[in-house]
Amino acid sequence: MRSFLRQDPDVMMVGEIRDLETAEVAIRAALTGHLVFSTVHTNDAASTITRMIDQGVEPYLVASSIVLVIAQRLVRTVCKHCKEFRPIGEEEASKLRQIGLSAADLPQGIAYGAGCDECFHSGYAGRTAIYEFLPISEGLRSSVMDGATASQIKREAIQGGMITLREDGRQKILTGLTTPDEVMRVTQMDID
Repeated sequence: MRSFLRQDPDVMMVGEIRDLETAEVAIRAALTGHLVFSTVHTNDAASTITRMIDQGVEPYLVASSIVLVIAQRLVRTVCKHCKEFRPIGEEEASKLRQIGLSAADLPQGIAYGAGCDECFHSGYAGRTAIYEFLPISEGLRSSVMDGATASQIKREAIQGGMITLREDGRQKILTGLTTPDEVMRVTQMDID
């Protein structure tokens, strides 16, 4: 990475930040005007900030250099060839409540794949992503420098309008793109 910086690129892409040395070089590149893209394996967007600090990067450097964090998960999509809408039973209603939906939100029922030759009788064909975008506002920068935890950062971001992974998954359920089981499989409960 240091040799890349000597070539003065406008944009750098770092495969993954796993250790302090990689994190420091990426942060320093970002602070000197380079646009740096990278991955950090965490459960949600807010945890990325605390992971960088846990790796040993100073909070003021993290707060000053990060502009946006995007979390993503893949969910299987309901097969369009055998999609059907099933009535919502008690078990499905319970799952919907955990996700933040009710049976009234889905008057036609929940989309499921019945299983066909196109999807090899699995009911799913393909995948789609659910996203969580965390832009770093001035308020969040202050919170990071004050030592906020991931849950405090997430709570503040939600109050600022951030759509969480689970909320994006909810929208995909409402459109019949995926199922409650898939959203629950790849997301955590949101902070109340």
